[in-house]
Amino acid sequence: MKIYLKTFGCRVNQAETQSLRERISAAGHEICRRFEEADAAVINGCAVTAGADKDCARLLRLIARRNPGCRIIATGCYASVSPQSVLENAPRAEIIPNHRKQDIPSEFFGAEKAPGFGWRASSHHGRSRAFVKIQDGCSGGCKYCIVPLARPHVSSKPVEEALSEIAALAENGYGEIVLSGINIGCYRCPHTGARLENLLGGIWRAGGDFRVRLSSIEPRDVSDGLVAAALAGGDRFCGHFHIPLQSGADTALRAMGRNYDCAFYLSVLEKIKKAWPAAGIYSDVIAGYPQESAADFSAGHEFISEAGFAGLHVFRYSPRPGTAAAALKPLDPRTTFARAEKLRALDKQLRRAFAAALVGSTQLVTVETCKNGAACGITGSFVNVALDGNPGSPLARVKILSASEGRCRGVVI
Repeated sequence: MKIYLKTFGCRVNQAETQSLRERISAAGHEICRRFEEADAAVINGCAVTAGADKDCARLLRLIARRNPGCRIIATGCYASVSPQSVLENAPRAEIIPNHRKQDIPSEFFGAEKAPGFGWRASSHHGRSRAFVKIQDGCSGGCKYCIVPLARPHVSSKPVEEALSEIAALAENGYGEIVLSGINIGCYRCPHTGARLENLLGGIWRAGGDFRVRLSSIEPRDVSDGLVAAALAGGDRFCGHFHIPLQSGADTALRAMGRNYDCAFYLSVLEKIKKAWPAAGIYSDVIAGYPQESAADFSAGHEFISEAGFAGLHVFRYSPRPGTAAAALKPLDPRTTFARAEKLRALDKQLRRAFAAALVGSTQLVTVETCKNGAACGITGSFVNVALDGNPGSPLARVKILSASEGRCRGVVI
């Protein structure tokens, strides 16, 4: 059979789809690039924003219309929280919620059942960085977020399984491993109770010619132990942290149900900067939350401007049915749009300044291939670098020559 796979959303979804791809291929099926020629399509959807919903729905409609004989398997967060919407767009779709997703290869395509945690990959299709899923699920109380409804089952990959998967990926030539999860700060080995810092220690002891990057981590999970374990990795740990803020105003944070205030968040940033003065610290920010006043936005903008971020991911608030915030009266869309644009302008400013500060330094870069075929890469602090020449290896030492619009140019040394 020809199978079409499509992923929307986060690194966890991407890691899951790669695992599905390998197991379906191992069962003798061909993975195809166009849904029009597929016998079956597996759509791993996202529901974090209204835009993500629309993207998933659009693809489902296209497949149903253009390939009426295709068996459609809808999974992921969109299918888990909006099954009726899936069926409205693709009436013949079969819905597999997140907690049953790992059974898709065995249930539909004759593959063997996945052992243990169930998510493992030996490569990462089309990428030079590999995402390793070490944790799933969230039980947080953020009032705007649909993820605890979409992925309520909290679980973690055993340390021995994670180390084995990482070793295989490194042997297959991946110079960077991204530890990914819905809430990786909640990582707990089911066998030993080991935490994220213990897993990092195990990675350093195992050795290997690769480096490790953390995906998004919550402020309260950046412990002294985690910082010490990351530092122990030296160059093998990427000096990059993505720590969601959501708002730089305490009143808005309380309204959102976040479990910290700005003073605590700032203490986390100071802890990291003391350990890595040149660390790249990025954050998520929501523009236009229903209870965000003009004063909240102004205070938040000022806080973000002065906190020392390397960049932002800005989201315009959109209500998610099933969340507490969905019952609140939304702000005028024009207000939300204007606030998002102002934050995006700040993001550009922050990225330009951070990239410019790298000029003249030497950086360890994960090498990738850009769309135009030229070599490019990513620094440990998550800045894109265009490379003069091709180093021919997954990791390279690069002298940064110039910076423009938040990106750098460098030469391999």
